Amino acid sequence: MGNDIQNVISEKIHSDTVAIDYIGQLQRQSEAFGSLFFALAAAVLLVYFVMVALYNSYLYPFIVLFSLPVALIGALLALALAGKSISVFVLIGMIMLMGLVAKNAILLVDFTNKLKEEGVSILEALVEAGKERLRPILMTTIAMIFGMLPLALSTGASSESKNGLAWVIIGGLTSSLLLTLILVPSVYMSMENIKEKLQHRFLKKEVNAKPLLNGK
Repeated sequence: MGNDIQNVISEKIHSDTVAIDYIGQLQRQSEAFGSLFFALAAAVLLVYFVMVALYNSYLYPFIVLFSLPVALIGALLALALAGKSISVFVLIGMIMLMGLVAKNAILLVDFTNKLKEEGVSILEALVEAGKERLRPILMTTIAMIFGMLPLALSTGASSESKNGLAWVIIGGLTSSLLLTLILVPSVYMSMENIKEKLQHRFLKKEVNAKPLLNGK
C-alpha cells in the first residue's frame, strides 16, 4: 500500500522543486520491515546451528532447510489467493513458520538416520521413515491448520491486519505437508550419493598414494 501511494504521488507530481518525506505510520512500517527481514534471516540461521549441534553434522541440517523454501512458496500463494498484502503481521507469521515447517523434515531425517544406524539401506530407510512419520506429520499439521482457520476467516474489528498471519501459516503448512514428504527424501538420497562418491574418491587417492610413500 505504501509503495502504491508513493508511485501515485511520483506520477502526479512532476515538479523537481517539491520535496516529499514519508513519515508517521509509513516510516515506522518501513523500519519494522527491515527489522523483521533481519529476524527472518536470523531465525533460519539459528534453526540451522541448533540442528548442527544436535545432529553433530553440517549435512543433515542442510537437508532440513530445503523444506523452508517450499513453505514460503505456499505462504505467498495463500496470500495471493486470499487477496492479502505483505504486512508486519505477515512477516511475523513467516518467522513462526520457519520452526513449524522444519519439524516435519526433522521427523523424517531423524528416523532415517536411526534406521541407517541399524544397518538398513538408505532407500529402505527413507521409505520406512515416510510410512512411520506420515501419521504424526498429518496430525500435527492438520491440527495447526484448523487452529488458524478462525483467525484467517475472522471479520471483526482490526481483523484485516491479522488475517494475513493466519493465511501465511495455513499456506506454508499445507505446501510443506504436500511437498516435504517428496522433496526431503529426494534431497537426502542425492546428498548421500554425493557423500559416498566423495568418500570413494578420497579413499581411492589415499590407496594410490600409499605405494608412492612406501617406495620412498
